[in-house]
Amino acid sequence: MDWTDDACDILRKMWSDGCSAREVAGRLGVTRNAVIGKANRMGLSHNSNAMREAERAARPSSPLQLTERMCRWPIGHPGEPDFHFCGVQREPGRPYCDEHCALAYRGRSNVEAA
Repeated sequence: MDWTDDACDILRKMWSDGCSAREVAGRLGVTRNAVIGKANRMGLSHNSNAMREAERAARPSSPLQLTERMCRWPIGHPGEPDFHFCGVQREPGRPYCDEHCALAYRGRSNVEAA
C-alpha cells in the first residue's frame, strides 16, 4: 500500500473518531493489519476498550449482515456469543480476504499424480 497524504489523513481522522481498524481498512481498501501497522508508525492510539467494543459491534454475526465485498470466513462457533464473520474486504472473485484465502486454498497434493 502506498500511504498517500490523503490516506494518512483519513486514517488519522477515523482513528481519532474511535473507528476500528477494520472500518478504516474497509474505507481505504487495505487490510486491517496494514491499518494497525501504519497507525503504530504514525504514533496514533485510542482507548483500547472503546476500540474493542467498536470492533465487536461492527462484526457481522449473520450472513445477512455481509455485503458482497466482505470476507465470509466464520470465526468461532455458531450459537456462541462471540461468533462472527471476518467481514474485511474480500479478494476479487473469492469469498474470503487474502489472509483467509491463504488458509482455504492450498495447492494440489502429489497423491493425485500417483
